[in-house]
Amino acid sequence: MRKFANWTTHHRKTVLITWIAVFLAGAFLASSLGADFKEDFTLPKSDSRSAIDLLDANFPSQAGSTAQIVFFAEDGVADPVVKERMQKAFAEMAKVKGVTGVESPYVKGVSTVSPDGKIAFATVTWADQIGQSQLEKQVDPVIDAYEKARQPGLEVQGGGAPIQAATAQEGDYAELVGIVAAMIVLLIMFGSVVAMGMPIITALIAVGTASSLIVIASHAVPTAQFSTFLSVMIGLGVGIDYSLFIVTRFRQGLRDGLEPIEAVLHAVDTAGRAVLFAGITVVIALLGLFAIGVEFLYGPAIAASLTVLITMTAALTLLPALLASVGRKIDRLRIPGRASASASPSNAPSHETRWHHWARFVQRRPWPVALIATAILIVLAIPAFSLQLGVADSGTDPKDSTTRKAYDLLAKGFGPGFNGPLTIVVATNDKNGTPGELQKEVTATKGVAAASPPVPSPNGKVAIITAFPTTSPQSEKTKELVGTLRDDVLVKYNDAGQAAHIAGVTAVFDDFSTLIAEKLPVFFAAVILLSALLLTAVFRSILIPLKAVFMNLIGIFAAFGVTVAIFQWGWGLNLLGVSGTAPIMAFLPVMLFAIVFGLSMDYEVFLMSRVHEEWEKSGDAEHAVVEGLGSTAGVITAAAVIMISLFTSFAVLSSDLTTKLFGVALATTIFLDAFLIRSALVPAVMAIMGEKAWWMPKWLDRIIPTLNVEPPEEQAKQ
Repeated sequence: MRKFANWTTHHRKTVLITWIAVFLAGAFLASSLGADFKEDFTLPKSDSRSAIDLLDANFPSQAGSTAQIVFFAEDGVADPVVKERMQKAFAEMAKVKGVTGVESPYVKGVSTVSPDGKIAFATVTWADQIGQSQLEKQVDPVIDAYEKARQPGLEVQGGGAPIQAATAQEGDYAELVGIVAAMIVLLIMFGSVVAMGMPIITALIAVGTASSLIVIASHAVPTAQFSTFLSVMIGLGVGIDYSLFIVTRFRQGLRDGLEPIEAVLHAVDTAGRAVLFAGITVVIALLGLFAIGVEFLYGPAIAASLTVLITMTAALTLLPALLASVGRKIDRLRIPGRASASASPSNAPSHETRWHHWARFVQRRPWPVALIATAILIVLAIPAFSLQLGVADSGTDPKDSTTRKAYDLLAKGFGPGFNGPLTIVVATNDKNGTPGELQKEVTATKGVAAASPPVPSPNGKVAIITAFPTTSPQSEKTKELVGTLRDDVLVKYNDAGQAAHIAGVTAVFDDFSTLIAEKLPVFFAAVILLSALLLTAVFRSILIPLKAVFMNLIGIFAAFGVTVAIFQWGWGLNLLGVSGTAPIMAFLPVMLFAIVFGLSMDYEVFLMSRVHEEWEKSGDAEHAVVEGLGSTAGVITAAAVIMISLFTSFAVLSSDLTTKLFGVALATTIFLDAFLIRSALVPAVMAIMGEKAWWMPKWLDRIIPTLNVEPPEEQAKQ
């Protein structure tokens, strides 16, 4: 690490020019290509995938994306003026590139008019699943057509995933607000505008570069649109945090009398090791998502891990080059009354902080502190046992959005189930009955409001029956209905070796949730085992890795509990600008677990490496915890405040529900990890364990390789 830092600082112009060139080249290429984000939750060998495959092979005009054009007329949809305007709009939509058909309520045989005759809807179908790159040419003209049809007394709205993607407005001032909050925290901490600017500049260049690469990669790997916002959120958080640790150690080196270049080398060779270790751990945990075998997760995993990798690299290359260029000017533009970096040596006798006093308080009362902290975490985790995986429908969209208005009109005119119809695809050569008989059985099933007559494919081999549940797409009862139809109604077709399968958003997410639930234990076990082995290699202890794993798990479950209480139970939901409760996205637990376990390792290593260092020097377990917490807790809490500010800004200001879910879950996790677990529970448990915390069997000590997060020859200087 020292040799690497030496090369970086002595070739700082080359490093700076290279980063600027890569940043600009990536931005230019991403702008030229544009994004091609796609969301496909269907899984190979699942029932919903089988339905879609049948459509692709026999009914391609029905296999693409769909949208609903919902309209309300005060004088009734049959009014001649209304009919003329809407038929004109439908004709324009039918001419749009990629649109294979518009099923109008004015066509004979189509029954999509409400009983009172005032609300109706048409279904627009595209040839393919719509991605980000098709929105402008294939979806925007459809939106323009129905918006032109509006007039006094005629309300026209659009619903469905393509229109939702085309009209989404990402806030979004989330990044800006988060960065401003980070700047304020850094300015208070460092007392200097220049010092504050170092982490900000590093993180912005790194995240900007990563965002461009994600846009480019979206053309090669199917990537969900939320991947960018998730990556920016994580990238800004870890990027500023990693840089904060290195800048803090650099300024400490200046206080100890080191020359600027030597202070940079010292910072990279010490804090840089922890950054490298933490960053690689996050990347490995994220790439572990590939082991689940769900293609949808590959894009977000690559995007997030690539962002962490680039921000980590920037902290170890770009930042040292900037610090070497700035040198002692790091304290320029200082806040009046704040001391400079070189004002006093960090090892001065008076170098005591409030965290030292807090650590001693915990040492005197370890059991009460440990029990209270654990009780708080357990109480917060209780709602997690009510976790409901699924997909949120447009009922959670902002009230002023066209998709939410379309959702409300459909629910008012036909019932909430019309917002998420189930598509039953059945082979017409079934020996056990005709599609018409199946349609009667589906209609008679409890929970089905209506089922359309079978629509045969052009080749006559399959037919489509559209079933409308009595409940909304995100309702648990709709999920139960899918299971009932599959297990009780369609089973005789499939048992006979024929084909009868269900597609639709609820069916797709039911398959997705089932697979994720099956894979979660294996994935959790793999990440936990990897983390435990790495911590064992670093700290030469058995109990410390077990402690870290337990605390990470209880912290994650507490974060899940808070997330469930907010989004499923509706506690404080209005503060986030979400208008209705929603289940937890099926992919959130597995992705959050990978991200959080990596981020928690960051703080664990930063705190425990200092405790381990003091233990190695003094052999006094109590002193090691006091000094370790006293000297690192300030930086850890400052880093946590920055992350919490960033994640909270995304949770509050973003208009995307997925981004809000991640923002709340990550902000809660970091808050609990930094202010409750690392600041109270860890020192309390370490005090209870005493010297036993550092016990390790000799035979295991010989087998496990040693990983030095901080170089032994440097420890005495710190």
